[in-house]
Amino acid sequence: MQEQLEAFLHLVGDVPVEIVYLLVGIGAAVENLFPPVPSDVVVVAGGILADRGVLDVRLVFLVAWTSNLVLALCVYLAARHFGGGIFSTRWGRWLLRPAQLERMSLFYEDYGALTILVSRFFPVFRVLVPAFAGISRLAFWRTAIPLAVASAVWYAALVVGGVFASRNIPRIVSALTAVNTTAGLLALLVAVALTWLWWRSRHGEDARAPRDG
Repeated sequence: MQEQLEAFLHLVGDVPVEIVYLLVGIGAAVENLFPPVPSDVVVVAGGILADRGVLDVRLVFLVAWTSNLVLALCVYLAARHFGGGIFSTRWGRWLLRPAQLERMSLFYEDYGALTILVSRFFPVFRVLVPAFAGISRLAFWRTAIPLAVASAVWYAALVVGGVFASRNIPRIVSALTAVNTTAGLLALLVAVALTWLWWRSRHGEDARAPRDG
């Protein structure tokens, strides 16, 4: 990660400021579609450049936060509009059967806002949860508000971390790596639990099917 950060700082050395803000915005936004993009590194680099007088720290935060939030909401709206059609296809029904979709919708109705708020701090899940909120047809503001709050907290922490660690890059990279590693392990445990629940719900439905007939 340190190499990625150093490379980004070197890349933007002679680039116009407007392009640097654009890169920060793209990095923060694209994470909603392609999680391997090192968006956290880009935002931390923005904080470092702000401390060095190249960028404005408030604009770095605003660009990162707004870009991430807007694309996350676009994912939610697309899933809300097209999700039902996708899961009515053969492959869609294999992934989530109607009964499973109904259970997911009920879960989001009860705990959707909290789930979105917490998930934004976990790798991969921060991408999936807005889509599932759309598929479950969770209300727009019940999705947008926790997304906005969680993204604001996360990107504020990254920008401030970059500002205060601009002269000690290894330390901030080490801290960020530790945070992401811990979050990744927790996300893996949650993923295993969700996979088990998905498998159990499918087989439970299969076991009931003959009796329902």
